[in-house]
Amino acid sequence: MIRRKQRRCARPEAGGGTAPRVAVRTVAVLFVALLVTACGTGAGGDSEDTLRIYTSVTQGTVDAVVEGFEMANPGVTVEVFRAPTGEVAARIAAELREGGLQADILWMTDPLSVQQYARDGLLREWTPDNIDVVREDYRTSSFFGTRILNLVIVAAADLDSIPQDWDDLTDVDGVVAIPDPGFAGSAFGALGFFALSPEFGIDYYASLRDNGAVQVRSPGDVVAGVAEGLYVAGITLDRTARAAVDKGSPVVMVWPEFGAISIYSPIGVVDASESNAAESFVEYVLGKEAQTAIASTGWQPIRTDIDWPELGVQRVVDWGQAFERQDELLAEYHTVFGG
Repeated sequence: MIRRKQRRCARPEAGGGTAPRVAVRTVAVLFVALLVTACGTGAGGDSEDTLRIYTSVTQGTVDAVVEGFEMANPGVTVEVFRAPTGEVAARIAAELREGGLQADILWMTDPLSVQQYARDGLLREWTPDNIDVVREDYRTSSFFGTRILNLVIVAAADLDSIPQDWDDLTDVDGVVAIPDPGFAGSAFGALGFFALSPEFGIDYYASLRDNGAVQVRSPGDVVAGVAEGLYVAGITLDRTARAAVDKGSPVVMVWPEFGAISIYSPIGVVDASESNAAESFVEYVLGKEAQTAIASTGWQPIRTDIDWPELGVQRVVDWGQAFERQDELLAEYHTVFGG
């Protein structure tokens, strides 16, 4: 967790002594004038603002974007609470119980993480000036994609027959690992895509199970298990697999022929936010500078005018339907892989 603390201006304390009342008032006026000037709230100055961001986005990505924003906006101090999705959700729930959400920005890993907040009216409906850089199926009226996570296949480099498509995982010779959709938002994205696709359906998971597939906690656990020889292949995120390959891990990343499952990482402004910088931050994240920083940390940028390797087919999840049927889909999944 990063905490970039706001520079606070102390209030003058009441003093003792026997100075005449007029003198005290004169000193107080001068002191308040100096205090206002020091805090940057005087006319013509850059007024200070504090921006609070709650996020589950990877640390390096958040650091890179926040650093650039603070440099471009010296009057804004950014405070970041970064944690896994579940911990961010728990903090939001606690604050709502205690009187109100303290965040100005929610920047999460997948749409499922913010859809309920949007449904409850916690996110502001507005249109960033540069919204056109985000394709329509990667945004809504209150949250907008900032980067793309792709679910792909990872396999042991020495496997005799490396799977090339999703169906290959159902008859590969060896144990396949899949991440838990009840834990990882990206894994739920995979569940939503497969279960709602006529080409697959929930039976796809039954076929994986029948071939000996096992569930692990996260996409990172899939890659680690394949690298250690516990599994021969699995479903994971492209960035995670690519990072392992770059470090010399004995795995290969395969972009499925049918297409990778693409998940967008949304950002939204809390409707009750009083920060003047909240909407500016969103527009900065969608701008070229921040998008270049996001790409430099290994994630596919949402913009198409940022340098990025050419990719294969990308399949989009119907997040609206997945959200509406979330409990149903998880229940169906658990009948296959257990709770």
